Amino acid sequence: MAVLDVPEPAFMQDEEIRMYSDAVGKFFDQKAPPKRIEKWREDGQVEPEFWREAGEAGLLGVSVPAEYGGHGGDFRHDLVVVQQVANKGIDGFAASLHNVIVTPYIQLHGTEEQKHRWLPKLVTGEFIAAIAMSEPGAGSDLQSIRTTALKHGDGYRINGSKTFISNGQIANLIVVVAKTDPAQGARGTSLLVVETDKVEGFRRGQKLDKIGHEAQDTSELFFDDVWVPAENLIGGVEGKGFFQMMAELPRERILMAIGGVITMEKALEATVEYVKLRKAFGQPIMDFQNTQFKLAECKAKATIAKVFVNDCIAKVLKGELDVTMASIAKLWVTETEWEIVDQCLQLHGGYGYINDYPIARMFRNSRVQRIYGGSSEIMKLIIARTL
Repeated sequence: MAVLDVPEPAFMQDEEIRMYSDAVGKFFDQKAPPKRIEKWREDGQVEPEFWREAGEAGLLGVSVPAEYGGHGGDFRHDLVVVQQVANKGIDGFAASLHNVIVTPYIQLHGTEEQKHRWLPKLVTGEFIAAIAMSEPGAGSDLQSIRTTALKHGDGYRINGSKTFISNGQIANLIVVVAKTDPAQGARGTSLLVVETDKVEGFRRGQKLDKIGHEAQDTSELFFDDVWVPAENLIGGVEGKGFFQMMAELPRERILMAIGGVITMEKALEATVEYVKLRKAFGQPIMDFQNTQFKLAECKAKATIAKVFVNDCIAKVLKGELDVTMASIAKLWVTETEWEIVDQCLQLHGGYGYINDYPIARMFRNSRVQRIYGGSSEIMKLIIARTL
């Protein structure tokens, strides 16, 4: 029995969605066995071949319209992939980044020519996507980015550096946030696509050594006078980048809240199983009132989070999720996720600190949830503006 007594929302009960979920689960069982996942952790990245396999299996670009080579699904299909990646422990395979964060910039803001040029290859896995926002001196403060993309002939010269870029070592289609008019601040920000195999002056820096997410490559990127044609400017109009990001960041933030709920549930399931088997002072740890009370608190908070996030997902499907609600979800869920995972590790005692136990990896991976995609402090600023 599931540890959280929250019924599956009606929007996920379609037979077609369930069949797709089964198919995605079977793909991971066959193509991502534990030994292969462990190799990804050792290498610090997922090999590009797996992306092509995922594309062939229909896991990429699932909500891209068929006219652009996609599968014509919606956010529910994206959610299925996200859930199966988490449930199967497919470390490093950033399908959520590819499908839910980067691809929509082209699908929703690109010109018709751009959609037909890039979306089909994002669906097949020929293109692996990344988005280059953060810089050494500009993280959550996107208005302070210093990377420039200045007009040169019939294109742009990109100069600058980026850091903390997921898929940085393997991505070959990168959406770069740059200033096309530095004097205009946010209104001078644009998004340009860099196809890394077609340019000169692009360099990948070191793969960053992180606390967690060992199989997810996170990298520095350098753009040294990289020239791209004008048709690589997303939407074809300069100065729209900041507004394009503001339109898409709510989806990114609810995605992180969804991941937080999945982790809470997995942490609770692992901990309940552990405390029922582990004995201390002649009885299972579960029999101690302190254990029961701590887990009861965790279950209550995780249940609230899941119900709230399901409501937010329903709003996404209706096109009604706004910036404030997404920020509330990202803030509350990721902070609660960290609290619950930390408490679950405590109930494991010394074994919780041992990497052989799943709770240890959940602990390491959960910490960054309160930072990337907009830190908790930035979420508070956004929410406070509505008061």
